[in-house]
Parts: sequence; C-alpha cells; structure tokens
Amino acid sequence: MTGKLFVVPTPIGNLGDMTYRAIEVLKAADLILAEDTRNSGKLLKHFEISSPMSSYHMHNEHQTVNGLIQKLQNGNVLALISDAGTPAISDPGFLLVRACVENGIPVETLPGATAFVPALVNSGFPSDRFVFEGFLPEKKGRQTRLLELAEEVRTVVLYVSPHKLLKTLEEIKTYFGEDRQVSCSRELSKLHEENVRGTAIELIAHFSAKAIKGEFVVCIAGKLRK
Repeated sequence: MTGKLFVVPTPIGNLGDMTYRAIEVLKAADLILAEDTRNSGKLLKHFEISSPMSSYHMHNEHQTVNGLIQKLQNGNVLALISDAGTPAISDPGFLLVRACVENGIPVETLPGATAFVPALVNSGFPSDRFVFEGFLPEKKGRQTRLLELAEEVRTVVLYVSPHKLLKTLEEIKTYFGEDRQVSCSRELSKLHEENVRGTAIELIAHFSAKAIKGEFVVCIAGKLRK
C-alpha cells in the first residue's frame, strides 16, 4: 500500500493564518518533516499537534530522500512543512516532491501562506503576469541575472534578506535605472508589517535611516515597452 505526501503551508508570521485543514493533516500524519524542528515544535505545540517530527532541510534532503520514499512506499503518510510559508518556494521540498512523482507516490499540496503573493498584490504593479525570481545568486551570476531582469517587462519579485537589502536596492538603481518603481514589503502579516513604495533612491533613503529587520519581498515594476 502506497502512502501519500502532503505539502503543508504554515503561517509566515501571524498564527491566525494557519488553516483548519492544515491542522487536521498535521495531526493525522505518521511523520512531519520540518525544516527546523525547534522552530516547528513551537507551532505544533500551539495547535496541540503531537505527530512525530523529523528534520528535513537543505543540508540533508539529498541524503534522506531515498529513505523517505521507502517510508511512503510502505504506506506512511508524511507531511512536509518549512519554517514559514509554502515548502519548495525558496525552501526545501522540490527534491522530495520530484522523487514522489517519479515513483508514482501521490502528492497533495494544500493552499496557504506564501510571502510573495501579498507583497505582489500590495505593490500595485501589474500582477496578471510576473516573474518570481526568489533569492538572487550570492556572487557568481548575480550581475548577469540582474542585467537579464532589467529588460523584463513583467513585474519582478525577489526575496531579500535584511543584510542584503541596501545592496540590492543599489543594484536596482544601477541596472534597472533611477526611475524604475520598486515596492518593499517586510514583516508581512505581523504587527509591524511595512510596505514602502517609490524609486530605488527613495527606498534607500528610507531604509538607511532605520535599523533594517525582517525578511523582505521586493517587487520591481517591469520595463516599459517603447
């Protein structure tokens, strides 16, 4: 009897965004795969979920995927969660889902929290067609990627860590132009949520005047067609 993999989104900040169905799936799972068991342990405790938990993250996913496929083939129901948001979106998960598909194991992904969707809608930029880029390369290929994205006519969506925000805004100013409109969203769904819009120069001035905290979603307006 083949088991099943459930991909379960978790809140990106506000615990009120956890769905009833996500709680039900996690309570019924034979094993929950968590990116950080300490972090996820707090979430499970809050919702009184006592299913066993195992570590599954970017540093061990290649080594553990075969063993997890074996568990699923033996009939176990596994639930995959990340620290926040939907697994496999700039988080671990893709390798396991792909392995399930290749082995004919059912996969069901629940709808739920993902940081880039509210940030994109909040930006006011066109959202009917957009490019989700996630995190830019750290070094190799970064400039090439920026040059490519600067020519993109669709809205571009990036994930940016706080210590890279000012550098990224400077790069946007350089490669996309000083007039290109940008929207920065941080602490989405949390008490101190902030959405700031303007040119890269204006956003640099705004964030240079304060301590930069929280994870950011940066949306860049597409290049205007001539």
